Amino acid sequence: MSATETVTTFTLEPTSTKSVRTYKDAPGIVVTKTKSVPNELIEAASATLYLHPHGDWRDQLIRDGYAVIKAAIPKQKAREYQQKAFGWMKSFGNDRLDFLDPETWKKENLPPVDVNINVYNCYGVTHEKFMWDARMEPGVLGAFEKLWNTDQLLASFDGLNVTLPNRKDAQRKSPWPHFDQSPYKAGLHCVQGIISLSDHGPEDGGLVVYKGSHNLFNEFFSTQIRKEDWDEFNYYQLSDEQLQWFLDHGCEEVKVNCEAGDLVVWDSRTCHWGMEPTEKSNTVRTVIYSCFTPAKFASEEALSKKKELFENFSGTTHWPHADLTAVRNPTHTNVERTGPLEKPVMTDKLLKLAGAKPY
Repeated sequence: MSATETVTTFTLEPTSTKSVRTYKDAPGIVVTKTKSVPNELIEAASATLYLHPHGDWRDQLIRDGYAVIKAAIPKQKAREYQQKAFGWMKSFGNDRLDFLDPETWKKENLPPVDVNINVYNCYGVTHEKFMWDARMEPGVLGAFEKLWNTDQLLASFDGLNVTLPNRKDAQRKSPWPHFDQSPYKAGLHCVQGIISLSDHGPEDGGLVVYKGSHNLFNEFFSTQIRKEDWDEFNYYQLSDEQLQWFLDHGCEEVKVNCEAGDLVVWDSRTCHWGMEPTEKSNTVRTVIYSCFTPAKFASEEALSKKKELFENFSGTTHWPHADLTAVRNPTHTNVERTGPLEKPVMTDKLLKLAGAKPY
């Protein structure tokens, strides 16, 4: 076992045997379905990846369904991005918020959101300059270029996670193991990513994966889920009984640990969830979700929608080329911010990654 892993055991609260799709049904999110990627494009994009061993993190991704890419961003640079994130968090007239004082870590001092999962993807944050700068760091973008064997990529307009440990006014969240890929999609369609702006160890919360579950993705849906219960949406949450099926088939439960500047990537067919910090943690876990897929995966319809979303500074799901979204600001607040505080520099490369300019 590597130094970046901790194997733990979590107990799921009793749930229905029927899966749920909480993200799809969350307030403020409207999903635009787009055409499926032709199988020949998926097969061609995957051919180089699966053809031979690479001698790097790609081998772990293929084998285990996830990998940690060390020092994708210099640690000091990651800390600077974290301070930018903290500045954004305090930009809502909430000067009482002090990241060094847990007594100020209250809902009233935080940006108002509808979805209580520590993720911020409204108010234009997905297009803040620091978010785009982090996405376009050579070690981040280069990793996805190496993965897909192309520099013609699309970026997800994904969110920011700032988790304040042991908040007195928030209940600890239960595990929510899920897939971010529809069973109707065969093969490798998407590899998700987390840019870590803080260290997080065994007590600090973060990504939990079920090692090797991506290899059982097709078998699970073919043998355990009636086809009439399949969904085209790229999200499927498991019940405790369904999760046990993967554990019984040898999928080890792993809490992924990493340092500031690391990039964590995982196959969207890998079962995963975000763990809450334990009572022993005092780390403000800070990450940027970042994903890139080949631009050729996107249909003309999807590119048109993506350009519109970019021009309106809207967010998306983890998928750059599908399940495009319009993330609305919460309705229970008077905050009228519809764009970033600091817009990114609209370079030719950024516009192409955003789908606003063709390759």
